[in-house]
Amino acid sequence: MVHNPYHNAVKQLEEAAVLLEPMYEDKKKFHAIVEQLKTPNAVHEAQLVVKMDDGSTQKFQAYRSQHDDVRGPYKGGIRYHHDVNLDEVKALSLWMTWKCATTGIPYGGAKGGIIVDPSKLTHNELERLSRAYAKFVAPYIGTWRDVPAPDVNTNGQIMAWMLDEYESIIGKHEPAVFTGKPLELGGSLGREEATGQGGVYVLEQLAKKLKMVPSKTSIAIQGLGNVGYWFAVCAADMGFLVVALSDSRGGIVSNDMKKGLDVKKVLAYKKEKGSIQGFSGTRDITNDELLSLPVDILVPAALENVITDENVKNIRAKAIIEMANGPVTPEADGMLWERGIFSVPDVLSNAGGVTVSYFEWVQNLHGYSWSKEEVFKKLKPLMVDAFNHMWSLHTTRKVHLRMATYIGAVKRVVDAHILRGR
Repeated sequence: MVHNPYHNAVKQLEEAAVLLEPMYEDKKKFHAIVEQLKTPNAVHEAQLVVKMDDGSTQKFQAYRSQHDDVRGPYKGGIRYHHDVNLDEVKALSLWMTWKCATTGIPYGGAKGGIIVDPSKLTHNELERLSRAYAKFVAPYIGTWRDVPAPDVNTNGQIMAWMLDEYESIIGKHEPAVFTGKPLELGGSLGREEATGQGGVYVLEQLAKKLKMVPSKTSIAIQGLGNVGYWFAVCAADMGFLVVALSDSRGGIVSNDMKKGLDVKKVLAYKKEKGSIQGFSGTRDITNDELLSLPVDILVPAALENVITDENVKNIRAKAIIEMANGPVTPEADGMLWERGIFSVPDVLSNAGGVTVSYFEWVQNLHGYSWSKEEVFKKLKPLMVDAFNHMWSLHTTRKVHLRMATYIGAVKRVVDAHILRGR
């Protein structure tokens, strides 16, 4: 079965709306707003024409979806991936709206992407592509309009190229229009590990609710990119047992499930060998096998739709923390709930990244430069408060954790529409 991420996002909104409807007297207005929220405010598309190093030109399909800006400027990353498509970008922009509302930061949701395999481009071709994208979105973005950031296969260097191109177009400095920038250009300390660190703050709270002792709590993490790696490092630093890891080539699981992996040594091994498989003291497994390990916490931190109605029966973890965007389908959500498996949704658990992007934006607007300690001191209470708000709605409304999160987030957005009279 092919799972369309945009259809999933709309279905999740519809499920939340059913639970929210009794709270509103004006049903007609409520349903009109919900209907509006199913579709992005604007979707921009372009064919970027880029000159290649051999003198030829190549076209790349590019997107920017701007979902809702009732609570503040649009906010969302830009991904470079050969599987980028319009429905994915639209879905991610919806999820960004809920993510920003979940932690209370004053943004709406957006997302961008280019259909490209960046590994096949040279450094100079990548720069020309990035500048072409910045030129394409320049009329639609701005410090108080839409603030892009890095996402899959993009980084601070790419944001630096885009910022430079944008500022050359508008004729002035405006560092706050992009976040996830290098420190030298106004980036924030702590941004690199922010998503993973924010997820571990959620892990810490979930463990308390489920009465799990960190030193006896086993964790399997699918995905060893920036998010998965920093989640693993921060979780291990907090005393949790990271017993299994995987990347796109496959995974490993500790031979002794009561002893965690040394995550930093695993990454060093990967840099040397090109794969984590074969690491001492482990056995090789597939990504599918990792999902079905008998661990306490499963962390899908790679791609969307990895836990579906087709494989959910194989899940043996006691709880799931979604660090990827949309890794659990709506059908699987309900089945996990029926089995008593807690699943903390992505719009909460991976919101640390966009929250620290917000901190970067604030620093740029005011000319501040906060220490890493100050950044995390501000991040933790926002993540903890968002978790507690979700847990309260979960216990009072008797719904699974995604619906509890969505009830709170969608209500904030709907209420903002009502207050503005939109």
